[in-house]
Amino acid sequence: MKRRKFIKEIVEQGCYLKRHGGKHDLYINPANGKVSPVPRHPEIKDLTCRLIRQQLGIEEKGNKL
Repeated sequence: MKRRKFIKEIVEQGCYLKRHGGKHDLYINPANGKVSPVPRHPEIKDLTCRLIRQQLGIEEKGNKL
């Protein structure tokens, strides 16, 4: 999945950028306080996207956790 598309999805669900790291950006879900690193690669593997969503406690489009 393209990084821009993934970031757009998690931001639409209420997450926001907490800070920039060395090779990752940290995103936080203010609803539950969970934080997850998001790599700065142009393409992020689907499995990694699923893991990040799980860590943030958000739903995948079309699915519920």
